[in-house]
Amino acid sequence: MDKIMPKGLISKGEVVLVSACLMGLNCRYDGKHNYHREICLSGDEYILIPICPETEGGLSTPRPLCEIQGSSGLDVLLDKAKIINKDNKDVTKYFIDGAYKTLEIAKLYEVNQVIFKARSPSCGCGMIYDGSFTGKLRPGDGITTALLKDNGINVYTEEYISDMIKKEKMA
Repeated sequence: MDKIMPKGLISKGEVVLVSACLMGLNCRYDGKHNYHREICLSGDEYILIPICPETEGGLSTPRPLCEIQGSSGLDVLLDKAKIINKDNKDVTKYFIDGAYKTLEIAKLYEVNQVIFKARSPSCGCGMIYDGSFTGKLRPGDGITTALLKDNGINVYTEEYISDMIKKEKMA
């Protein structure tokens, strides 16, 4: 079988937290998933633990679309920004609770690597939606990503993993 994960990114046998939606669990805001075949197939070499910080924080599935208003996940943790849903309800508390529960699980399993869903207000890494609910992006991390990074945990998106796999196959 071809190498699933990029070489040197994650050690064989390592415990990795993965956005549950990427593993095919219907936990997205719209009740669907973002199944990522290559990540799921890597379960033969790595110990994959599915996690959805938003449901861990107490949000239902499905739920109204949510975006960070004002800045990024780090600012939410510093109480300088809020997370609002499409119905204009402040859901910041749920996102904070989910971020800290995810950190507890990461510490419990001594996780050093996480693969999260790109652009999410929880899991986004590097780019997130800008809070206007128009699909526009801005630089920044989701709240859970910001918390995990602040605790020395490496966070990647499924897009980064896919790009690395493509580059390796072309080399």
